[in-house]
Amino acid sequence: MSKPEPQSRSAYRHFREITTRWMDNDVYAHVNNVVYYSWFDTVVNGWLLEQKVLDFADSPAVGLVVETGCSYFSSIAFPDLVHAGLRVARLGTSSVRYEVGLFANDNEQASAQGHFVHVYVDRVTRRPVPMPAALRRALEAIQVTP
Repeated sequence: MSKPEPQSRSAYRHFREITTRWMDNDVYAHVNNVVYYSWFDTVVNGWLLEQKVLDFADSPAVGLVVETGCSYFSSIAFPDLVHAGLRVARLGTSSVRYEVGLFANDNEQASAQGHFVHVYVDRVTRRPVPMPAALRRALEAIQVTP
């Protein structure tokens, strides 16, 4: 499998600014890889909350993360400002694949990019269910075509 090329900001439909923290750096003086995954979570769930399609307390269907991945291209370190780009790459009946690009400061090319897959399941049975219509409409607004 070949490593993907870093994408530009124009490949993403929505952006969220994330401030790095001193504690994000590891002993190698750059942000530790586990922090990147927390940024994926932040941009995806922040967007879902802004769209009013995430009710983590009472929704009968909940999105569970079933897959993530990340490719790293250049370091991010405190005190960089991260711009997390978000798009939907694939939309199924009960699943969605988000793709996230992380851009340091004003860089046009991603420092890292990855994906995050949610499968929507019944809150009680944990069996896959079709995603709610309002959620589907919101996701379609940031979907890209291959």
